[in-house]
Amino acid sequence: MTLLCRIVPATFAFGFLTFNLALSAQNFSRQIPSGGTGYFTSTGTGSVNGNPEIDPALAAVPDHDSGNDTTGHVPFTRLINRPLHQTIRAGNVHASALSSQAKPMPTPSLNFDGLDFYQQRYADNGNQFSVEPPDQGLCAGNGYVLETVNDVLRVFKSDGTPLTGPVSLNDFYGYIPAVNRAAGVYGPSITDPSCYFDPSVQRWFHLVLTLDRVGTTSTLSGTNHLDLAVSRTANPLGLWTIYRIPVQDDGTQGTPNHNCAGGPCLGDYPKVGTDANGVYLTSNEFAFFGPGFIGAQIYAISKFALITSAPSITVFEYNTADPSTNSASGLPGFSVWPALSAGPFPSEFGGTEYFLSSLAVFQDSAVDDRLQLWSLTNTFNLWFNQPPTLVNSIVNTEPYAVPGFARQPGSFTDGVGQAPGGGNVNWPLGQCLNIKSCAALIGYSNPYTEVIAPLAANDSRIQQIYYSNGKLWTSLGTGLAFDDGSVSMGLAYFILHPRAGGGTPTATVDLQGYLGDPNLDMTYGSVAATQNGRGIISFTATGPSNYPSVAFTTLDDKTGTGAVQITAPGVGANDGFTGYFIGGFDPRWGDYGAAVPDGNSIWFAQEYIGQTCTLTQYLASTPLGTCGATRAALGNWDTRIARVTP
Repeated sequence: MTLLCRIVPATFAFGFLTFNLALSAQNFSRQIPSGGTGYFTSTGTGSVNGNPEIDPALAAVPDHDSGNDTTGHVPFTRLINRPLHQTIRAGNVHASALSSQAKPMPTPSLNFDGLDFYQQRYADNGNQFSVEPPDQGLCAGNGYVLETVNDVLRVFKSDGTPLTGPVSLNDFYGYIPAVNRAAGVYGPSITDPSCYFDPSVQRWFHLVLTLDRVGTTSTLSGTNHLDLAVSRTANPLGLWTIYRIPVQDDGTQGTPNHNCAGGPCLGDYPKVGTDANGVYLTSNEFAFFGPGFIGAQIYAISKFALITSAPSITVFEYNTADPSTNSASGLPGFSVWPALSAGPFPSEFGGTEYFLSSLAVFQDSAVDDRLQLWSLTNTFNLWFNQPPTLVNSIVNTEPYAVPGFARQPGSFTDGVGQAPGGGNVNWPLGQCLNIKSCAALIGYSNPYTEVIAPLAANDSRIQQIYYSNGKLWTSLGTGLAFDDGSVSMGLAYFILHPRAGGGTPTATVDLQGYLGDPNLDMTYGSVAATQNGRGIISFTATGPSNYPSVAFTTLDDKTGTGAVQITAPGVGANDGFTGYFIGGFDPRWGDYGAAVPDGNSIWFAQEYIGQTCTLTQYLASTPLGTCGATRAALGNWDTRIARVTP
């Protein structure tokens, strides 16, 4: 039985809040010209195989200075989607078991497969790398659903009918393909897509991080930019205007100089949010070629300038590590996620955009009981090319902890795992790598000693925020410890009420709690809520007896969560290259899901495993390892899209 925990503010002597700060943060402004147009083209799929299957510039390298992680493996340094610490520092918080709410659970009115590893790998006539995780960036509105993942996107009608084939992100943004193996030519490396349809202006916004190469070689140059595409109409199949915002912050291309070790900085893990006046981007800034985290960056842009395809836009940048920020926690922001809105937008303080970040990642204990609320006030200034004001405060909450690895059938065992219902788990890539002659078929000359890998459950960073019914709705991953001594990876959720006391935005906790089950890990939760205060949390559910599956539960601001419903049961184990030594043993999953309101309904999409095949079937496939076009040689993730009316 699923166990749910709910804590109301009265549970805490100091459960509500917060303090403000006296100074506002400095900003850096610059002009960004429009950088061309994007549109959907039909480049088709292809069967181009051969090395390199993994982008050589993004391959993990051993981080021997950090010791071993909790699995006993040597950790690897990751160029993109970086955590603050390479080693896994997991914690747990006590989960007091409460019964689920006795209320009817809605059934999704639509439920269909989205993009998968095969479509990603063989898009753009096969000129793609093998990529995981997908990084779900679903958006929906005006009768359309746009799904975007690493490194493809696709448009559906609202009844699930595909309107395009899988389109590579390189093609959409007007770049040459990610790789042309025959010619030895490389295009820019694109990652971390996100998307939003703004019903107030009937426009689509799409955001990625783009890493430039040295010419057309595989070597990265260090320059990198946030590419923001804005549709010119309410139809996503029409033209989009693209703005390319340099984020290397080394003083080149109009950027400020943040003195990153080794030269350029990296604008990692970008996210997009909006209010009535502006569009807001965030990123985690690390040194590109050296060690060190700088702090989250926040960018504010006039929405009017974007939706009118202005020939140039003013971008205001705020560095949360700058002393002028006067951080309420004394720490820079990390994964500062901007709020999206189900409407109406917050109007206090001359228009306000809210952001949230978590703090457990900074603690040696991997546990914290605070969230940091960041607020850009006076956003009406953007109409006049003037900067909003960044302020922040602390919200005291229930404790939460950086989660460890999530389970799947056969993980945490030495070798072959037991499948649910009997028999052995199919994991043909891992099995192939353990056989020298088989490994050579997919480009690896040495035999390995692989086992079925667990799944990453993220690092307790905030995962998506919606401003709805005057409140902020969000969740994050946490390790949970139960009364019987068992541990699982679960979710902490929060519904916060922003307040205007003292002249600076603060917030109180209206509702908070945990979602967890000793026998089921719940990862990468995404919260969305409609205008009437009805919401959901969608997530991947996985465990010793459950292959990675798509699940959700209802959430409202009065009674909390309902029972967990599995929307798309997984049918096989995750068998991707990052879970094996060829990917640096960094078993990726996520790095985020997506949920979005559309009228009284909510769309959601998550990663799961919708296929399985044996090693014999894997080897008999053409192209090798595709198992009837259900996977590719180096991975087998799928995504599932659903619509529900909570």
